[in-house]
Amino acid sequence: MSDLVVLAIGGNSLIQDEAHRTVPDQWALTRETCHHIAQIIEAGHRVVVTHGNGPQVGFILRRSELARHELHEVPLDSCVADTQGAIGYMIQQSLANEFRRRVLRTEAVAVVTQVEVDPASPAFAGPSKPIGSFMDEATARSRAAQHGWAIAEDGSRGWRRLVASPSPRAIVELEAIRSLVDSGYVVVAAGGGGIAVARDRSGDLRGVEAVIDKDHASSVLATSLAADLFVISTPVRNVCLNFGRPDERPLDRLSVAQAKRYLADNQFGRGSMAPKIEAIVRYLECGGKRAVVTCPSDLEQAVAGKAGTIIEKEFQDSG
Repeated sequence: MSDLVVLAIGGNSLIQDEAHRTVPDQWALTRETCHHIAQIIEAGHRVVVTHGNGPQVGFILRRSELARHELHEVPLDSCVADTQGAIGYMIQQSLANEFRRRVLRTEAVAVVTQVEVDPASPAFAGPSKPIGSFMDEATARSRAAQHGWAIAEDGSRGWRRLVASPSPRAIVELEAIRSLVDSGYVVVAAGGGGIAVARDRSGDLRGVEAVIDKDHASSVLATSLAADLFVISTPVRNVCLNFGRPDERPLDRLSVAQAKRYLADNQFGRGSMAPKIEAIVRYLECGGKRAVVTCPSDLEQAVAGKAGTIIEKEFQDSG
């Protein structure tokens, strides 16, 4: 059986910049990303795609806020489910068109995916993930009092709502995803980190007001499926030391030991590269074989081991 690749595509694979955020803009970039994914599939790999959804959830929340004088507001778990459907549709259609042009006998299917979290996670006691619109302080405090929100100032642009970001425990639809993969489908799953759910006292699943890091959920999925390769697509071609400084140094290879050391040294941004490296370390320490970080245009070469930053559990430490 061919190698299984779990490919996590980030926001840059869907939204290029602040000037290109419309639905047609997202379609154009999705088609470009799916061109590269199709080439990986054409090379003989089985692929599971995960994706980010931060901006899209923000758009839904903003529309909900603007319409609240007429309509009910949309709960966060429903926002994530909505984006999984919309983005999954774009990826499905874009891949289907690529498959037709290449005469590939496969299909893409998107699975609305729940991801279980621990309701007792400390993350719920200390919400840390900013979501939704920027507000002035007075509005933020008013809405916090009205809805019980945690809020914080987010840079110089204003105040935002904070929600919990607990660690993922399990992919609820895992066996359905596994069955689809084994049947030859290209599966889109765990979009936006999955819909955060927790079990109540009776054992039933319930949606919770939380967001799950997309890369960490992808790591759990890759581990659970025993993926041969875990790929994270980012805006940069390589993981770098001293990123953005004159002495910036791109890395071709990393061991888990090096990755942990650089994480401890705060070499990777907490809101950018650090979660990706943490997710890869988790995958490799749970039995994963190999991971790579690169940009969308280099995906085919990265899967072939010829581009990006390759991360493995052990190799000769060169620094």
